[in-house]
Amino acid sequence: MASFALPKLHENADGAWGPSTSAVPKRFQDIPYAPFSKSDKITHVADFIGETSTDAAAAAATTSRNMRGAARGPGARGNQREAYGASTAAASGNFGFERDEDERSFSLVDAAKGGATTRSKGTGLFVGRGRGRGGFARGGALGARGGRGGAQNAGARGDNRGINGAYRGRGRGGYGGYNSWDKPQRIRDWSITIGSDWELVEEIAFTRLQKLTLPVEQPEDLSIHGTIFAYDKHFDGVNTRNEKPLEVKDMLRYNTTTSDDPVIIELAQKEEAQVYATDAILSVLMTSTRSVNSWDIVITKEGNNIYLDKREGGPFDFVTVNENAQDPPADTEKADNINSPGSLSLEATYINSNFASQVVNEGKKRAFKNPNPFYSEEENEPLASCAYRYRKFDISVDADEEPVNMVVRTEIDAYAGVKKDESYLTIKALNEFDSKAQGSGKAPDWRSKLDTQRGAVIATEMKNNSAKLARWTVQALLAGVDAMKLGFVSRARPTDAQRHSILLVQTIKPRDVATQMNVSINNGWGIVRMLVDRLRKQDDGRYVLVKDPNAPMLRLYSLPEGDGLLETVEDGDGATEDAQYE
Repeated sequence: MASFALPKLHENADGAWGPSTSAVPKRFQDIPYAPFSKSDKITHVADFIGETSTDAAAAAATTSRNMRGAARGPGARGNQREAYGASTAAASGNFGFERDEDERSFSLVDAAKGGATTRSKGTGLFVGRGRGRGGFARGGALGARGGRGGAQNAGARGDNRGINGAYRGRGRGGYGGYNSWDKPQRIRDWSITIGSDWELVEEIAFTRLQKLTLPVEQPEDLSIHGTIFAYDKHFDGVNTRNEKPLEVKDMLRYNTTTSDDPVIIELAQKEEAQVYATDAILSVLMTSTRSVNSWDIVITKEGNNIYLDKREGGPFDFVTVNENAQDPPADTEKADNINSPGSLSLEATYINSNFASQVVNEGKKRAFKNPNPFYSEEENEPLASCAYRYRKFDISVDADEEPVNMVVRTEIDAYAGVKKDESYLTIKALNEFDSKAQGSGKAPDWRSKLDTQRGAVIATEMKNNSAKLARWTVQALLAGVDAMKLGFVSRARPTDAQRHSILLVQTIKPRDVATQMNVSINNGWGIVRMLVDRLRKQDDGRYVLVKDPNAPMLRLYSLPEGDGLLETVEDGDGATEDAQYE
């Protein structure tokens, strides 16, 4: 009968994992121990595409994976898994496998036929043609920011004449798309060119912002200025079978930045608060974790006062389209493409401005005691329906600390009902460009689905335009309006970006939308207070808060003295504002 004898067991007196020095045979004593992980699994005896390859192709693939992992933001991990102890000198120096020269010439042969890339039927590169006034000429596009001369703050007005003028050229355009397997990686542009002399103060990841919260009590109304018109109830009966064409309304609507607001300047002199902003700027900051595109806020700290400003002609002057779609609109080589992000943004801004002026009754108006603070006697154009409501919010963390107050200029677009039961409204519009175009976000055709499947249409818009709808909701909550009038405006023809039709006007409650979209106003106030705390620790000067276009992160920069950022506008490519839409 065969016998079995146990081998001699060597005890490691050092207590460490692995063989002891005395127990290692002489022929192995000069070879260092290679640590390993018990979770490592053996996959293939010969792995030609494994991550342990040291040739240039494997190194390039690893670099690409790491870059993709880094682009997903802090804490994100790429596809590469590093084995325990693989980075040690012993493992890399003594156990790194090197191929011989003859093995380097080995390559796998692809037996598949070469040639042009094939595409599945119906999902290839779509090309559409259409004649339409889609040139988006520079002179009209820049009218969204208003003229420079004239009365005080006239340069910051956004009159409809300038926005409408953007549609007075003619252009031809198409659109393109990609299959999911050959879609190129999207690299977005910065909203502003980062100066070489800018100092990075802090990087703030979205994961940190999502955990913040600050309950804020009801604000104090300081004053209200301007004139608003009554909402025209006839538009509540509009539907796809009874659509109305969108009309061009040349009326003045101002979009003045915070530090140029005469009312805010007066309140700051009275030391009414420590922080000043507009609802448009504050809503973007409060919903920043939903942002995909880049934006920037210019911040000025003067003693105890902090001003949040926008750049004239910057991202805050235009409305985004399908920013949150899985496959958002993309730039093409055709400068006059009507479905490019820039063209769609200008089209959406044009629609919102004219829609808000069309659905009100100019014969019924409510003029407040204080006139429009930006309107001058030198102006002779009619004013759009808009009232500016200045409200003070207490953003103090607790009662023991020194009070921290914030004054916000909010906007009201119209009113409804009689004087005793009067309610304030904000008016916004969603727009459909082409349900079959690249960047449409798989939205259903509105004319065939809006009446029968309205819920599906709204749900798709909440997904594709999550950031935009969240901002509008926060603006309505900050202004304290009772309801939002949300219009659904579509092109008369998918290839014509000039003529539009109103298909539906939906009345919604801001708090209902916030609940449905999971918009937390307390989280927004937490983000604002976090930024204020960091700015209060900084020296007096000018700063810029920028949304990183390719990572879920905010970056705070300190600017050198005399930067003149609010006087000159540059886009992500460094072009000046005069050439932004050429």
